[in-house]
Amino acid sequence: MNIINRLTNFKITSLVCLLLLSSLLSHQTLATTIQVETDRNPVNLNESFKITFTANASPDDDPDFSSLEQDFSILNQSSGSSSSWINGKSTKTLQWSLTVMAKHSGSLIIPVVKFGHDVTPPLSILVADAAVNKASNNDEDLFIEVEATSKNIYIQSQVLYTLRLYTRVDLSQARLDEPELADAVIERLGDDSRFNTQVNGLDYSVTERKYAIFPQKSGKLTIKPLVLTAEIITNSRPNFNGFFNSQTTKTKRIESKAITLDVKPAPAAFTGKHWLSAQQLLLKQDWSGDITQMKIGEPLTRTITLLAKGATVSQLPELNTTKSNEQLKAYPDQPVLQEQKKTDGVIAFREEKIALMLSQSGDYKLPAIQIPWFNTESQKIEIAEIPETTLTALAGAQPVVNTPVISPTNTQTLTTTLSPNTLPETNYWLWISVFLATGWLITVIVFLKTRTKSASVNINIDVKSELIEEIKALKKACAQNDATAAKNALIAWGNLSFDQSTLGGIAEYCDARLRDEILHLNHSLYGKASSEWQGKKLFQAFTENKARQKKSLEKDNSLEPLNRL
Repeated sequence: MNIINRLTNFKITSLVCLLLLSSLLSHQTLATTIQVETDRNPVNLNESFKITFTANASPDDDPDFSSLEQDFSILNQSSGSSSSWINGKSTKTLQWSLTVMAKHSGSLIIPVVKFGHDVTPPLSILVADAAVNKASNNDEDLFIEVEATSKNIYIQSQVLYTLRLYTRVDLSQARLDEPELADAVIERLGDDSRFNTQVNGLDYSVTERKYAIFPQKSGKLTIKPLVLTAEIITNSRPNFNGFFNSQTTKTKRIESKAITLDVKPAPAAFTGKHWLSAQQLLLKQDWSGDITQMKIGEPLTRTITLLAKGATVSQLPELNTTKSNEQLKAYPDQPVLQEQKKTDGVIAFREEKIALMLSQSGDYKLPAIQIPWFNTESQKIEIAEIPETTLTALAGAQPVVNTPVISPTNTQTLTTTLSPNTLPETNYWLWISVFLATGWLITVIVFLKTRTKSASVNINIDVKSELIEEIKALKKACAQNDATAAKNALIAWGNLSFDQSTLGGIAEYCDARLRDEILHLNHSLYGKASSEWQGKKLFQAFTENKARQKKSLEKDNSLEPLNRL
């Protein structure tokens, strides 16, 4: 009896342990991934910045941000979500955005934040001492600061150009020049970032914008000063309906300093065929199958990828050096060229796919691929390399019999040899029947195409008229400051234009200003600290976004080739 009791207790204990282990494993399997990022790094002391937490699914619980309060002051926080339906699969993204300010300088750690059982990874950020003596006078209300990383550079190397607009006043309108530099490629990087800081003990709002500049010739090159023309609000008196304000403004014009770059030519030690400078470079190859057991006549695809940080896609050289011969046939595809503009520079991507097929058994060696490049971080010449690669075709595999290609001349020869005189007399009626049937078939096809075209035109007219009605509804809602009606009109417009049914999804298809206004509307409707919403800025941004879209479509008809060098 004691043995039976012990066995029973052992089974119960084992079952409980298995259940606990299963629960633990299932929780780990279902854990939500939460990413953490900041809008800038490094930052200055007494300067606000944003921390964004992004989850791919609903976490275990609401976030607990108390762990941040040891090193950071939380000034503001907001949250939002967006959903999408792609290829029959629903995806949801949730975001929590915090505006914070560091309590002291140094290399700080954004600690682990708990969302119930789900946690975020830690993230390091560098906080420099507070900025001082940037303004020419302590009472400057508006000034521009510009800087360029690495003024001594080599030709076609990336220069990061940053401008910051400091203001202590309200602006009704502002126009800022774009940077100009002859014989250079200039790319704007990402959207503007906004934060608060202190200069000489005074509080400023800062708008930061970044560019990547690639000088195309050597020598002394000067980036012209940027000129800002702004309408500064001096006072305002509210009108009777509260929608328009009677404002008094004054115009102020300021400019930044000029920056001179000392651009060096490519060093004499560089012997590569194509000059290429970058911060980082990655060269690799992938295969669609086993190159040690290829079958005669069956192709394998070789994918060669080149990734360069701090370079434009037009600087990347061709990668495929394989030529067809009696033993090896090579069929290259068109290369894939892409550029990604990050806040810390441009990332260029080139991918080439080549189908390779062996016609004989044995080994075949593909030569090594070498890309010489200049490392702008270490200031040294380096070589990215794919070593020599050996392909092996198995013996005994059946060779592929090449089907002769019939050229137009051969086709004509084949048809003329079969003249009507050589056909049996009984086939005349057969050919007449085929001719009549073909004519009837062509008539049916033309009728269906005409009908389909007419139907598509009607559909396009209907969609266009619906868009016009939704834009009218949005204009009316904005004039009346009706946030709910504006949301409904925007969702209807976004559903017709982009197949999006949420404000967050629609915002992703709009330019920076309209996106910010849509997200502001979303926060006003669903945020914890909702405020009275004004629709004037939203509809103004909507109108300008529509105008810019039309202008960009006109430009697309005359785009330059991607390889600009």
